[in-house]
This record gives sequence, structure tokens and C-alpha cells, in this order.
Amino acid sequence: MAEAITGKMNVPAVRGVDDAGRAEARTRPRRSGPLLETIEAPADLKRLSVKELKDLAAELRQYIIDVVSRTGGHLAPSLGTVELTIALHYVFDAPRDRIVWDVGHQAYGHKVLTGRRDRLPTLRQYRGLSGFVTPSESPYDAFGVAHASTSIAAAMGMVVARDRAGDTYHVVTVTGDGAMTGGLAYEGLNNAGHSGRDLLVILNDNEMSISPNVGAISKYLTTITSSRYYNRLKEEIRSMMRRMPLGEEAEELAKRLERSLKEVVVPGGLFQALGFQYYGPIDGHDLSEMIPVLQNLRRVKGPRLLHVITKKGKGYSFAEANSCVFHGVSAFDPASGVMTATGQAAAPDYNKVFAHALTRLAAEDDRVMAITAAMADGTGLVGFREAFPDRFFDVGIAEGFGVTFAAGMAISGLRPVAAIYSTFLQRAYDQVIHDVGVQRLPVVFCLDRAGLVGADGPTHHGVFDLSYLRAVPNFVVAAPRDGDELCDLLHTAIAQETHPFAIRYPKRSSRSFSSDRPFQTVPIGSWVELHDGADACLLAVGSMVETAEQVRADLRPQGIDLGVVNCRFVKPLDEAMLRRLAGRVPVLITLEENTLRGGFGSGVHEFLQEQGLTVGGLWHIGLPDRFVAHGSVAQLLDEVGLSAERVAERVRLLVRGRA
Repeated sequence: MAEAITGKMNVPAVRGVDDAGRAEARTRPRRSGPLLETIEAPADLKRLSVKELKDLAAELRQYIIDVVSRTGGHLAPSLGTVELTIALHYVFDAPRDRIVWDVGHQAYGHKVLTGRRDRLPTLRQYRGLSGFVTPSESPYDAFGVAHASTSIAAAMGMVVARDRAGDTYHVVTVTGDGAMTGGLAYEGLNNAGHSGRDLLVILNDNEMSISPNVGAISKYLTTITSSRYYNRLKEEIRSMMRRMPLGEEAEELAKRLERSLKEVVVPGGLFQALGFQYYGPIDGHDLSEMIPVLQNLRRVKGPRLLHVITKKGKGYSFAEANSCVFHGVSAFDPASGVMTATGQAAAPDYNKVFAHALTRLAAEDDRVMAITAAMADGTGLVGFREAFPDRFFDVGIAEGFGVTFAAGMAISGLRPVAAIYSTFLQRAYDQVIHDVGVQRLPVVFCLDRAGLVGADGPTHHGVFDLSYLRAVPNFVVAAPRDGDELCDLLHTAIAQETHPFAIRYPKRSSRSFSSDRPFQTVPIGSWVELHDGADACLLAVGSMVETAEQVRADLRPQGIDLGVVNCRFVKPLDEAMLRRLAGRVPVLITLEENTLRGGFGSGVHEFLQEQGLTVGGLWHIGLPDRFVAHGSVAQLLDEVGLSAERVAERVRLLVRGRA
């Protein structure tokens, strides 16, 4: 049976978040509130009364709203963990005690309480605070995290190191916001429970990741507090207690009855079977309940799991009502919740083009299936889900499962299209090779957020996919120059039956898109020569085609004549065109928004060498061999030398022999 750890602390209800102080200039430091301004480190929390902690929670929530309304960021997840964050830092002694976050976008409040309050307005800005948890930023960040489901495994490593050293510090994970839809979380639970070691796992159950959580585990968790039986009994207990004389004893009795009800209705059997002592569920916004429970759990040994119920977006009505939209936001007006307009693009973003094209193709072919990993909104597939609900599958934060699931569909004659962010497909690389590549199954991978993604930083930049997919035999790897070409490549990928087919594209405007244009089949491995040039030729991939054309235009007045080729296929290469170019162009320059290590340029170099073809100069422009920080896409492109201006400088030197 689930266990109950009790404690008694009386605090008033949470205050609402008011709208004051929201009109300050973007560049001016925010006033964070009289209590919050006194918190320089978690130790400062311990001198506050419980009522003051409650007031602090309201100030912290307001401060996060104020800052994120200016910088953009992951708003709803961090609003949902305000009280939990305060309680953890009040009870435990970080950084000696290790608090390991899962899905690091829950941790804005943690950043504020650990000495980064004044820097929060630099959140996700160039050379400012990261939007995620990163040890290089603070000793309070015990483990770097931006992808989900890693906390328990990492924490177990810390526990083993602690025990070997004979130390006694606590290790606590905050596992939630969808992390429990990922298999790695269960691998961690299985190993931690079996070990019997001292570890506290806090399950932050808010029913959400980015899109609503899916799967049997999610249903198991959310049934706990949503069942009519449970809530009817709870309300009857509260009604009975309201008729009793008021007083501390009656109030404590009511709380004990409610906790006992939870023990009867919610046995926590899954976690107990894995070797954990299960406690909860408790209200993750009630400091009067959380603090004494955590204080008591400090004294309990072995693997423990505390189930905490929170509400994503708590305290901000717009985020509570639509936590998907307010999961990750651009700048917005906090009074109205309206996102700040960024200007009307000439064409929709690639993900919208992809979703439109896939919906059209599915209407023509009932074998077409769409798969995503907790990213229905991010990949643009909400419309597809509405049009074809029985052909849409959100597998949760379980990319490995999603890829093998798609392989099973493909080998059975369906046409699965797996829409997964480039950075997240890395998590399923074994399945890409073993389950798809080896069997040469016609799974279509649509890799959103390819290239530099901006404010999310190094954990989310999709700058390795050309390298890791080009290395897999049997794969076709393509990158469109615009929206129309994306539509044609998707049509081609679904129509062919002999290869896994990957299409990568950035989160930017698609440049050119005609929504009702007929699909055209693209010959696999074909390039398009857009401009001839006597001095050199730019071999550009995907997003870099537009850059190459701008460089050509910028250098023509300086007497440099550049050719431009749209190298829409990275694998296979257009070998016939490469041979022609090697015979007539003195300098070839490859251009890609991908790491140079093993990327498109490497492929061109390998082919020319294998064929014994020589050119006067062969140069490669792409991302350097380092992780690129966060900032705007324009800032980062310039930093790594991929802005049109920087590329033009480099090409000028290469062509004139001064590089």
C-alpha cells in the first residue's frame, strides 16, 4: 500500500498574479519584488516564515511572467513548478544536495533562486542565460538537461559516486512535464529500485509534455485525481468537515482523511513493483503540505517516489487555459496574452508547408500515416490529426519507439512519415540504423528544426543530421531550397518504395510556396544548376541556397563571377553534375548549415577523391567543430561564418587566392 508522510503547516491560499509593473523598457532591469530581491541564494529562503514563502511564490511567478513576456521562452512549465522549487530549496541544501531536473525548461524559478535573478532578463539572449539547466552556468545546476527523461539515470550515477565516497548528501530528481512518456525514465526507475540506494524521485505530474501526454502510464497517473469516485469521496469528506467546529484539530483530521483516501484509491503499485516506496499524490502548489512531506522524506532511506500534482501554467490564466500555446512563447503582452507580431513572412514556415503537403498526400493515398513524438503542435501536424485522426500517432517523448513503430508499418505496406525534430532523432539513432536502414524500409523522416535553431541553444541545434544520416547505407538524404521543393520531395519520398528517405528543413520562412500547385516527382540524386559562373561555383544545401544567391549578387560588382547549384540531395550526390563541374570550374565551394565533420562537403570531397577528379580549389564552409551557444539565428549564423556577409568575405578570399 502507498505510504503517507504527514506534516502540519498552515498558510493562506495562493495570491493571484496582478498586472502591475509591465510597461518598463525592455532594456531596463526588472524590479522583482520586495521579498524576491532579498534572495541571493537558497540559504536565504530558510529564514523566511511559511507565509513569507507563500508571498515569495507569488512574486517569483510574477517575475517569470514579466521576464518571459519580453524574452520569450518556456513559460507554462516553469509557472507550474514555482512552489515545488521553493519547497525543494527550502528543505534541501543545494548545491551540496543534488537537485537533478528533467526537461530543463521547468527550472526558471530555480535559476532565480540560485543567484541568477538579475540575469534572468538575459534569458535565451545572445551571451545571456541558457533557457535550460547547464552546470557551466551555475554550481546549483547539478546536471545539464534539455532533452527529456534523463534525470533518474543521471541521478543514479551521482548516487553511486556518493556512496563510493562514503558521503551523505541527498540526490533528488524533478521528473515530469512529459518525461515519464520516455523509456529512459523507466530504465532509470528499474535500476534505481533494484539497487536499493538512497534516492528521492519527485514525479511532477501535470498531465502534459508539450502536446498532451499519451499512453497507458499517463492515463494511470491522471486517473488518480480525475476519477469521479475519488473526487466525490473527497468532496464528501470536505463537506462533512465544514459542518464540524473549526480549529486546528479539525483541520488536521480533514487532511488525514484526505490522505487516507488517496492511500485507498491510489496504491502506487507500479512504482512499488519497481522497488520504490511510493508517497502521494500531494498538491504541488500547497507549500503547507509539500514542505513537511519533504522534510520527513529526508529522513527516509532507500528509493522513494513522491507523486506531486501540479498545473502547467499555474497562476497565469492564459497559460492555464492553453498550456500548449504557452509552453514555449515568443514575446507577448502579459495583460492580454497576445504574442508580439514578428512581421508577416512572404511564405509560411516550413513546418506549415510540410503539414499542408502531407495532408494533401494523405487524402490521395490512404496508406500515408503521420507519426510524431510529443510534437503535434511543433511539427505542424494538428491539422492532419483533425483530418485523419485514425492515421495520426503521437508516441510521446519516445523517439526510439516511434522509429521502430514506423518500421513495423513500412514492412507491412503502409507509408509512415515520422516528423521529428532533427535534434530529437539523434535519440533514436540505433533504430534508424538497425530497424530501418538495414532492412531498407521506406520510412520517410521529416526533420524539423534542422540547422541552427536560435534561442534553444546547443542541445537543440539540428546541425548533425546530414552527417549521421549520410553515414547510414541505403538512405536518401535531401534538403529543399523552398516550400515548393519540400512538397515535391515529400511526394517523391512517399511514392518511392526502395529507400528510407530523410528530408531536413529549418524553422524559418519557406521562401516560396503555392498551396494548390500540383506535386512533381524529383529524380533522386539530382541537383539544379541555378547560375553558371566562371570563377567558382557554390554548391549549396537547403537553407544555404538563398545565402549562396545573395553572395553571388554581392560579389558580382566586385568582378567575381560565381555559379550556384541547389544541391537538394546530400545522398546520393549528383555524380554526373559533379564530374562536369570539376572539368570546367576552377574552384568548388560547398556550403551547408551542418557540422563540417562528415557532412555534405565531406561527401563531395570523398567522391572527387575516389573518382580521381581534381579541381583548382575545393573548399568547405559549414559549422565549426564545437557546440554553438544560443542567440538569434541571425547572430549565430554570423558568429559561425554562415551569414551572407561572412560567406561573401570568405569566398572573396578563396577565389582571389588569399585564404
